[in-house]
Amino acid sequence: MGRTWMGNNGFIRASSAALILLIFLLELVRGQAKATNRSRTPALIVFGDSIVDPGNNNEILTTVRCNFPPYGKDFVGHKATGRFSNGRIPSDIIASQMGIKQYVPAYLGTKLDDHDLLTGVSFASGGGGYDPLTAELVQALTMDDQLNLFKDYKKKLKAIAGEKRASTIISRSLYVVATGNDDLANTYFTSPFRRNYDLSSYIKFVVQSASSFYQVFLFMK
Repeated sequence: MGRTWMGNNGFIRASSAALILLIFLLELVRGQAKATNRSRTPALIVFGDSIVDPGNNNEILTTVRCNFPPYGKDFVGHKATGRFSNGRIPSDIIASQMGIKQYVPAYLGTKLDDHDLLTGVSFASGGGGYDPLTAELVQALTMDDQLNLFKDYKKKLKAIAGEKRASTIISRSLYVVATGNDDLANTYFTSPFRRNYDLSSYIKFVVQSASSFYQVFLFMK
């Protein structure tokens, strides 16, 4: 099948759509936090790409990392943590607005204490996407890798909280998945490896990959 090239407009539309979605999500969470008892949401658990990666990429052999200045210049201690930001990232803001905690830690490479595990972590990896090839191109964590980490997290949660409390936390937590930009911006528009797809067929493939992720996640949850 032919490939439709959208040029810079494609990048702009993808980035704008992601920004609008994040703003909507933050406003939705802000409203929910005001309208409900915050204690009803015990933890925030995050999957995705660089938008919500707080430092998982620091611990893997990837070309996509930002654990160096000027990243983190507005973060606590002006420290570059691996967040793809000068300060907090959306998952930190959501957790704070929900009254869960100030910062959502990376699952990898972090000395997680009981409180960290009880209140949620992030498995996100900068450079990833729903298309498995997106993460493979930069040696980031695939969405399947992140699900495997979630499986490991559940075991640790059960060990410290007990089966009943762990089950309650898993069932009542807020889950955020923020990914997909890199599928279009990097894998489809920039690399030559998906040229057998035109734009509409590639989007359909990504949607199918996303659907598979959510089906597996719901089964694991």
